[in-house]
Amino acid sequence: MRFLILFIFLTTNVFANDVSEIKNVVIHKDPKVYDNVIFLDKKDKRINLSEFNGNLILLNFWATWCEPCKEEMPSLDRLQINEDLNNLKVFVINISKESIKKIDGFFKELNIKNLEPYFDAPTTLAKTFGLRGVPTSILIDKEGKEFARIIGSIDFDDENFIGWLKDYN
Repeated sequence: MRFLILFIFLTTNVFANDVSEIKNVVIHKDPKVYDNVIFLDKKDKRINLSEFNGNLILLNFWATWCEPCKEEMPSLDRLQINEDLNNLKVFVINISKESIKKIDGFFKELNIKNLEPYFDAPTTLAKTFGLRGVPTSILIDKEGKEFARIIGSIDFDDENFIGWLKDYN
């Protein structure tokens, strides 16, 4: 019996991609559901998140004045094109109502090539998601439910994080 318990414990820990070392990741026991998650593209076109059901979604809320946002954005840019996560769609949503010119300069300075900037809609997703600061990333599963969030910055190149995310891809 002891052997069986030890075996279950060891295999669970070996096969589960462990993100416990990443202190900022909060995994929800019960995924959260939101209605009408809408944000804007550069041309003020409304983007409804429900159009992307079937994809793994990462919504990253950020601002140009945020140093941790600046630090994590290049790894987030690489995450978007990670071949192991071909069903992942990353939306970087600026919450500060900053000008397109300022945001384009931010992207150029950081050499961001795989992401497009989006903007928080007037209904403020920051309020909808109860954000307490930036950066914050919301992870949405293929059914449109928030299964985890990242409060603060992380290295999106982290192999443990990518392995864990592949389980949802």
